[in-house]
Amino acid sequence: MPLNSLSTTLSSDVAVIISVCFALDDIPCCTCYTDKSSFETKIEADSNDITEHPHDDKLRPYLCTMCEKRFTTKGYLNKHKLTHTGGKLCLCPQCGKLFANQHQLRDHMNVHSSKYKCTECGKCFIGRYALTEHRRIHSGEKPFECTVCSKRFTASRHLVEHNRIHSGEKPFECTVCSKRFTASRRLVEHSRIHSGEKPYKCHLCDKAFTQSTARTTHMRVHTGHKPWKCDLCDKAFSQSGDLTAHMRLHTGEKPYKCSLCDKSFTQSSTLQQHMQRVHGNRRPHDCRYCGKLFKSSKELKLHVRIHTGAKPYSCRHYSECFTWHHQLKTHLLKSHNEGTWLTCNVCRKKFSDSTNLKTHVLRHEGVKPYVCCECPKSFCTAAELRSHQQVHSNYKQFCCFLCGKNFKSKLGIMKHFKKCFSVNMTSGGQLFHCL
Repeated sequence: MPLNSLSTTLSSDVAVIISVCFALDDIPCCTCYTDKSSFETKIEADSNDITEHPHDDKLRPYLCTMCEKRFTTKGYLNKHKLTHTGGKLCLCPQCGKLFANQHQLRDHMNVHSSKYKCTECGKCFIGRYALTEHRRIHSGEKPFECTVCSKRFTASRHLVEHNRIHSGEKPFECTVCSKRFTASRRLVEHSRIHSGEKPYKCHLCDKAFTQSTARTTHMRVHTGHKPWKCDLCDKAFSQSGDLTAHMRLHTGEKPYKCSLCDKSFTQSSTLQQHMQRVHGNRRPHDCRYCGKLFKSSKELKLHVRIHTGAKPYSCRHYSECFTWHHQLKTHLLKSHNEGTWLTCNVCRKKFSDSTNLKTHVLRHEGVKPYVCCECPKSFCTAAELRSHQQVHSNYKQFCCFLCGKNFKSKLGIMKHFKKCFSVNMTSGGQLFHCL
């Protein structure tokens, strides 16, 4: 569609922005995009955005009021604003995707022409730099190193975002819930939680996603494609992050350490869960059946099965169903000899679940990583620590429905209930309050 005819359909403000934008040429950063033509400029980041270019000291006085990005010229700011206003002009004839200018469309057409195609996985990219960066996923090359923790990255922008973990800087704030983020793309992804927008749809099952990467990963469920293979055990994965985490099982590396109990983890997400569940005090999720409070929605979801009797795990050989996944695993091992038993090297006891085996081994080694913050006692598991901490608390979450007496622990109410039940039966079933 001609530019003139399309501009008339837009507001006068947007039309002015477009005219300014087309008068400018993209100037790629000489540090980030070395040996790269202007047609290969990476569109994921604004080339004059201070958040992606920490290595220069250019003055960026022009601030976007919608996402707080800064730019060197008013023209670049106006061009950036098109991403918020939706003023996109150029239509891709092959996939129908719209772009703000011909430059971005030409870059996009490289994807359809397979000009920059990865020979390992067949993925296509808009330019040479994007392809070079992607190839590092397959080669394992990580040329950008954090000076604080020595963690390495395939792209400089990932290092920039990572450095904000150490500095605590979170420059991007959600206007709805005030949650802050280290990167603008994280804010964009988060905003879709409020809007409910899921723009990336699977063409095979109509499942929708908030991120294109999530859709790409999901597609491998249909194709069975697992491009990342372990060199030590030939196990394959659909995501590079899963391979990285898996390799730590071979090396024993646990780079994420808890500052409160010195326990270490192979993944940062596992450390975050540990901090919340073991050391955190907030319990924002309550059960609508019994009022019990939980630290995470996942814990609440599992707990609710006790009340509903839901059994989501079914045996594919028979119609038998189970409440918990480990019950299904144990059933398959015992009844159908399907799966692999995990054996303790000390006493040869067998387990169906790796978590139970790890906890069992800790008891042999005498390791008690969970330390009570109120007294010197320590425990093998987080569950044991939580049970112990009730000694220091006045909170009584268990109530006897026969007499109304409250108890701190499940064990305490179970012992009481047996006595209370027998007393009530001998008294002819008349309910009374225990002393």
